[in-house]
Amino acid sequence: MSIRTILFDLDGTLIDTNELIIASFTHTIEQYSDRTYEREEILDFIGPPLKESLHKVNPDKVEEMVETYRKHNIENHNRYVKAYEGVVETIETLKGQGYKLGIVTTKMRNTVHMGLELTNLDGLFETVVTLDDVTNAKPHPEPIVKALNQLDSQASEAMMVGDNTHDIEAGQNAGTKTAGVAWTVKGRKVLDDLNPDYMLDNMRDLLKITGG
Repeated sequence: MSIRTILFDLDGTLIDTNELIIASFTHTIEQYSDRTYEREEILDFIGPPLKESLHKVNPDKVEEMVETYRKHNIENHNRYVKAYEGVVETIETLKGQGYKLGIVTTKMRNTVHMGLELTNLDGLFETVVTLDDVTNAKPHPEPIVKALNQLDSQASEAMMVGDNTHDIEAGQNAGTKTAGVAWTVKGRKVLDDLNPDYMLDNMRDLLKITGG
């Protein structure tokens, strides 16, 4: 196994922000849409950049909706967010074994750091690439290529781990190995259909793959 670099999505992969995201979308949609959205519809908004999702709700009020969403998200952040079982110890173990670790997310930098600090993951990653840092979000390969460049890593020695189709497709587009997480809120079949190299039932499974 020649993997030396592991890149992770953040929300839904390392930390459980699903209920926070759903609550923030629901709060926003109630104010700006002329109809209610079912939970299943809101699940489709998880993963893509926020503006892209909100544009589908009300294209004329995207900036106002983003402001409403972010205010709710930040105010309620610490009430909802926690690390998934097995995540912190796995990341600490991988770091101790000398793996280069990074985060590639479609979130803005300020809320990324809030999540990392709250879940004791702060300081464990050598690079964090956010939506602020790129022109093209996942599934475009740009965020992954940027992270690899910052880590002085090759795609052939790297793996992208994520809970969303955007994560797997971005890894494939950038030429890395890919791993889906079975705890994705969208159901593992959505990821299985993309044929990732690995499917993790718990983040600890990474230690078996890397031989740790």
